[in-house]
Order: sequence, then structure tokens, then C-alpha cells
Amino acid sequence: MTLIAAIAISLIAAVTDLRSRRIPNWLTYSAMLLGVGHHTIANGVLGFFFGTGGLFLGLALLIVFYLAGGMGAGDVKLMGAVGGLLGPKGVFIAFIFTALVGGIYAIMLLLVRFRVKGTAVRLSTMFSSLRCGTSLTAAPVGTNEKTAVLNYGVAIAIGVALSIIWNLYG
Repeated sequence: MTLIAAIAISLIAAVTDLRSRRIPNWLTYSAMLLGVGHHTIANGVLGFFFGTGGLFLGLALLIVFYLAGGMGAGDVKLMGAVGGLLGPKGVFIAFIFTALVGGIYAIMLLLVRFRVKGTAVRLSTMFSSLRCGTSLTAAPVGTNEKTAVLNYGVAIAIGVALSIIWNLYG
């Protein structure tokens, strides 16, 4: 049941992330309660620790990226919800697949949106400033250049599905 719930919740999150660039709290918080509640009812205190351990590990795996400004709070809460459903080992495997999918997704976005040249120029400028000066200077995106938007809820949904397939057949 928790495997199906994890896939369904992550798919709903991916769709809402694509549509509105948000993952709703009602979805993530109810999924956290569902996961921890299910494991507690099924296995008592050990199930409670299994679900809450996964929930907190899921939050911990992405919180640094949120604090650095690299992703939204909904992505972090979604990974916590996945952890509540899949437990610590399951959320860690989902995180590894999500990171791989997210990296491929980011590269595809750069290639599809022809941002490779602009990104290379900015990186070159940044590292040149490091070579010439004492600190790394940020090179902002030009005014005529749009930034590529990465909906990480999509990467999480694919990562969750791949991790479940991995656990079932791997």
C-alpha cells in the first residue's frame, strides 16, 4: 500500500509542480501522516520509528539545497513525505535516483533551451575572477536571457518510481 501511495503522491506533486511551480502542503503533510500512521498501526512503536526515521531523513537529504536557495520547501517536504511512506532505506534509494534524474533533467533543460553557451560564458567569467582576484565573483544571468526552470517535483516522482522498481526487481 505504501508503495502505491508513494507513487501516486509523487505523481500528483509532479503535475502540480509543472502546472503551478508549487507542491501543496495538504498533499505533503497528509502523505507524511499517512506513512507514519500506516507504519505505526502495522508495526507499533517500531513502525512509528521506521516512518518518522524515513520522514526526517527525507527532509534532511534536501534541506541544505533549500537553505542554499536551490529548491523550494515543497520539494523538501515531498521527500520527507516519501520518507514517511518508504522508510529510511527506501527514501535514501529514492534520493539517489532523484539526484541522478535531476542531474539529467538539468542537462536536458540546458540543451533544449540553448543555455549552454550563456552558462559556459558565465562560468568562465566567474572562474576568471577567481584567478585574477581573491574571491569568486558571481556572473548574473543577462537581462535578455531567461533562466531555465527545473521542476524538481518531476525528478522526485521519477526517482521514487525508479527506486520502487529497483527494490521490487533489483
